[in-house]
Amino acid sequence: MHSRRGAGLSARLGRRALKPVSVTLSPDTSQPPSPGPARRPGNARAGSRVTGYRETGQMPAPLSRKIGQKKQRLAESEQQQSPKETPPSTLGLQRSIYFSNPEDRPARLGPEFFDQPAVTLARAFLGQVLVRRLADGTELRGRIVETEAYLGPEDEAAHSRGGRQTPRNRGMFMKPGTLYVYIIYGMYFCLNISSQGAGACVLLRALEPLEGLETMRQLRNSLRKSTVSRSLKDRELCSGPSKLCQALAIDKSFDQRDLAQDEAMWLEHGPLESNSPAVVAAARIGIGHAGEWTQKPLRFYVQGSPWVSVVDRVAEQMLSASTNGLLW
Repeated sequence: MHSRRGAGLSARLGRRALKPVSVTLSPDTSQPPSPGPARRPGNARAGSRVTGYRETGQMPAPLSRKIGQKKQRLAESEQQQSPKETPPSTLGLQRSIYFSNPEDRPARLGPEFFDQPAVTLARAFLGQVLVRRLADGTELRGRIVETEAYLGPEDEAAHSRGGRQTPRNRGMFMKPGTLYVYIIYGMYFCLNISSQGAGACVLLRALEPLEGLETMRQLRNSLRKSTVSRSLKDRELCSGPSKLCQALAIDKSFDQRDLAQDEAMWLEHGPLESNSPAVVAAARIGIGHAGEWTQKPLRFYVQGSPWVSVVDRVAEQMLSASTNGLLW
């Protein structure tokens, strides 16, 4: 009897164990759902509903899967933070200020500049830069601040007065821009530049030293006839026609050279200035035996310049009066 009861009980328990069991999956709140298609976890049983969740009571996803997801997130983060590589920009050529190219210098004045009447050219010279290149390559520069105009045969103070031509003054009758260098007192040189008109020229009287001042000082000390050994001040270097020739080592060998083409001396455009300085017109210096021409205002200089050889106070007062409208 006991065996029959045991067998019936076993049959009933067997039938109960075969009943299907409903499994419910709870959402995994530790991971947000992926935006892509749902993936089935590797440990989910066949027949269970899987929509990006894992079964209740099941173990977490394999460690290898978590490591893979973490690596993916790190890679995405690094990609967002890393700047995109761009090819280096190609920079233009940079020129050092210590290796100056001749093309960087102000433009050299050509033949057309010198082809002007003497008075016009004498005024145009003011502010331009005279350049002297020595045999060793040293360049000396000075801004022109004082000139004198000589009008040719009619001018009683000119070497070409009366239209006479000699081997000495031949440069005055050559094309505009030709140098005319002559000697005074048997020892000093003066530099002139021919202008438009036969026998007309402009004398350069004074420069403002700009470059090579120490070399100018050495040249002046070695060439001047004075026995005084004191050092020359800057304003004394080129404040006179013979002084500037000494300071720039200009001698008779420059006579009849073309200033527009010469390699040892030329003229450059002066720096532009916002306010043009006043130009004083005064009587020329050292021509006391030229009659009425001694008083003609054919000397021109920059008013207020400390580099001018001789200042004419009367002429400056007349200029000031005319500027203020006191003269008609």
